[in-house]
Amino acid sequence: MSAPRMNRVVEDFTANATRDKKIRLKDLRGQNVVLYFYPKDSTPGCTTEGRDFAALHGKFRRQKTIILGVSRDSLASHEKFRAKQEFPFDLISDPDEKLCKAFDVIHEKTLYGRKFMGIVRSTFLIDSDGKLRAEWRKVKVNGHAEEVLAAVKAL
Repeated sequence: MSAPRMNRVVEDFTANATRDKKIRLKDLRGQNVVLYFYPKDSTPGCTTEGRDFAALHGKFRRQKTIILGVSRDSLASHEKFRAKQEFPFDLISDPDEKLCKAFDVIHEKTLYGRKFMGIVRSTFLIDSDGKLRAEWRKVKVNGHAEEVLAAVKAL
């Protein structure tokens, strides 16, 4: 899969998601897609980000927009996280990092002086024709879901 480029159709992909779903990007045409990449299930920032998207889920739905969270965690971990937080949207498991690498969200990070490769919190807005219309990298959680919703409304 090649890296998505602004205002170009995003290459089709298929991925496993919660509730035994197979998500295929091409099947979502006709709706906007918010694809948000986050580092790890059940961590404070990722929980807040998911809750913020969940709180605005109805508003996204009225804009014909689907929200999908993506991390390298297993489907079992995603199912627990989704159920505990009552997320009304699905989470994609990307253990082989295919999607993460395609969207270029795996970068070197430092935590407590230790360097490692991890997901840099990032969000992508794909329009109903399958074109990448906006991207946010190195996302700060506070206010992010509202900013994405504003971008959806501006489409």
